[in-house]
Amino acid sequence: MKQITFYLDFLSPFAYLAFEQLPETLAGLSYSVAYRPVLLGGVLKHHGTRGPAEVAGKRDWTYRHVLWLGHAANIPIEMPAVHPYNPLPHLRLALATTPDGDINRYVAESIFREVWRGGLDAADPARLAALAARLPSVRDAQGDAVKAQLRANTDAAVAQGVFGVPAYEVDGKMFWGFDGLPMLRSYLEGNAWFDANWDGVEKVPDGLRR
Repeated sequence: MKQITFYLDFLSPFAYLAFEQLPETLAGLSYSVAYRPVLLGGVLKHHGTRGPAEVAGKRDWTYRHVLWLGHAANIPIEMPAVHPYNPLPHLRLALATTPDGDINRYVAESIFREVWRGGLDAADPARLAALAARLPSVRDAQGDAVKAQLRANTDAAVAQGVFGVPAYEVDGKMFWGFDGLPMLRSYLEGNAWFDANWDGVEKVPDGLRR
């Protein structure tokens, strides 16, 4: 059985789509998944990059694209009333349901669907309170332990090579993006392509510096 670590931030529509698609993508394979919340903003800040919603033009395209991807994959998705929004309350709420840095699929599903279905304001305090009431809690979502856990998750993800979400780590290899799911499945199926082609790309010389 292969162990997959699924790095996610509820802010990301691509993470939502990948979360919903994962069981179908990996149907018939033997695997387990650790769902690990990270702060995408912290990951982007570390790498000095910006999210697609922070780039003029790309923002509109991204929103159209994720709605199309959901339609094509038969995954219900609606844009929240406001986006981007501050995902910290959702991330901390998720980590309050567990004594460590990983959450179960029920918690991830509950929060993802709260954000990406219905077209409502994900940051609305009343909705956050109602969501918190539905989820089991073993830690204080506003406590120092949960805040430290999120920072630790994010720092460890960066150290592992995560540069965005969704990202999936297995056997020390990192796969990224909704469109990376077929590649992940192929690796788990034992495709020999990975033995011949995974390593070496980091040695390609960089001929353009900005």
